Amino acid sequence: MSAQRHDERARWLREYHASRRAAPRLVCFPHAGGSASWYHPMSHALAPDVSVLAVQYPGRQDRRGEVPLDDVGAIARQVAPLVADLPGGPPALFGHSMGALVAFEVARLMTGKHDEAPAHLYVSGRRAPDRHRSEAVHLMDERGLLAEVAALGGTGAANLRDRDLVAMVLPPLRADYRAVETYRHTPGEPLTCPVTVLTGDADPKTTAAEAEGWREHTTGAFDLRVYPGGHFFLTDHQAEVLDLLRGGLTRARRSVHAD
Repeated sequence: MSAQRHDERARWLREYHASRRAAPRLVCFPHAGGSASWYHPMSHALAPDVSVLAVQYPGRQDRRGEVPLDDVGAIARQVAPLVADLPGGPPALFGHSMGALVAFEVARLMTGKHDEAPAHLYVSGRRAPDRHRSEAVHLMDERGLLAEVAALGGTGAANLRDRDLVAMVLPPLRADYRAVETYRHTPGEPLTCPVTVLTGDADPKTTAAEAEGWREHTTGAFDLRVYPGGHFFLTDHQAEVLDLLRGGLTRARRSVHAD
């Protein structure tokens, strides 16, 4: 690996826990306003059987000095070659909310441009990419934007009462919402990898029919899992989701080695 590629990987990908040799890899993409550390508990729970890598978008935490990107495709184009170049074969991808769109676009680039389809695509808390809604949260004033975040109930929403913290997180948060709300799906060849969709039955951002729409975006196996809860149902159903990921990833790895 070149020094430049190594530096780029270090900027974009975080690995919090060691894993077993030849463990399956799972690359995780955060939601709008989220950071790589949101996946720290998942990494801890799946280690050492699964190697979890979390994507760190610019403009937050250790990358807070960088300008946030406000375009899903631009983020995907930065990340896709780094993910496709990971050792040990193609990883699985997991994305929640905005992260689901980024993961999907990374999967498309891996499959097409890099000729390396991901092992599996897990998308959570997001309607199918061609199911568009007219939304303009990114154009709201500070109060409106923060009210939207609080209403969705994401972890850390209570911290948005801290003025210093708000000043720090508002620029990347607004950029993320702009990225999601200006995203438009470009028709193309469907994915070939398996796709698993996770959704909450009371998620205001995704109906059951909109979640089911992901089926049209792959020729591979499709699975839809519905959990009780809203947009951040993952926090209430962590054990079930972890079991799903652990089982699916380890079975896939055994199948590859058997072949």
